Amino acid sequence: MSALTLFSPSGVIAKATPLRRAVKRLTNLGFEVSVDESALARFQRFAGDDDTRLAALHRIAEAAPSIALATRGGYGLTRLLDRIDWKLMARSVEQGTRWVGYSDVTALQLGLLAHTKAESWAGPLALDDFGKDDAAGGLDEITPAVFCEAMNGELEAVGFRTEAGFDGLEAKGVLWGGNLTVLGSMLGTPHWPKVRGGILFLEDVNEHPYRVERMLLQLQQAGVLQQQKAVLLGHFSDWKMSPLDRGYGLKQMVEMLRSVCATPILTGLPFGHVPTKLCLPVGRKVTLVVDRRDVFIGWEHTHAHDAHHHDHHDHDGGCDHPH
Repeated sequence: MSALTLFSPSGVIAKATPLRRAVKRLTNLGFEVSVDESALARFQRFAGDDDTRLAALHRIAEAAPSIALATRGGYGLTRLLDRIDWKLMARSVEQGTRWVGYSDVTALQLGLLAHTKAESWAGPLALDDFGKDDAAGGLDEITPAVFCEAMNGELEAVGFRTEAGFDGLEAKGVLWGGNLTVLGSMLGTPHWPKVRGGILFLEDVNEHPYRVERMLLQLQQAGVLQQQKAVLLGHFSDWKMSPLDRGYGLKQMVEMLRSVCATPILTGLPFGHVPTKLCLPVGRKVTLVVDRRDVFIGWEHTHAHDAHHHDHHDHDGGCDHPH
């Protein structure tokens, strides 16, 4: 059975009910769940002041559980980047810890990659996904199934459908990315991973297509997009049309970007602030293949930490997921 610790590195948890629901669901999936002592701490809009949240990161890294799953995103990790003990974080990864989350957790994942080349997992958050009320749609089937496979070291590939026009594309490189706003805010800092020849994935929420375009053009004008072998766009959700848009939306934004950037830009990645999300190994070397409109991203099991906690996995009793 995999030890899973829930921690709050960013925004405050307003109500404990979703956290309790997440603990129950994760326990039912076969994980041995514990909640970090300061997960419910509160300071302004944050889950505790900066020192509290930094101490939680270091405390979990010292304990090195199989899985460190963030409760929620929001904002807060940017404040900690200059003070995180990256060597300690990397050591936990070597001991088998998978740091999991998305949204604001992108800052932690990219900092880890930049400073140490250690891998982490872009995947669900405890509250957003496992803690979601059934009345609000609950937990979809794909997210926990993929999460279980990834955390058990069984996930070797993910796939999705994209637009026509990329048939036959093949690329190999480091998979990296996350939330576009958070990623863009790290450009030019010591915490920016200088990935060349990589496969970059991006998502965002509450950002109008023109704002997404502006952030992507910043990456293009800074030379980042040109250095990648492919760019994968996930969901850009929860924005509202304006009367001034006059036919300009996400589709037109992508067309504009493709007109100025030679790197293949693929849409349709199931990742972002949406119910269904894959788990993606940030910092792992992957192979991307497009067959007609089907995209496959695969990786090899060569890393020691894939096998590290193997003896803890109870494959009969853990992670009952539909195949």
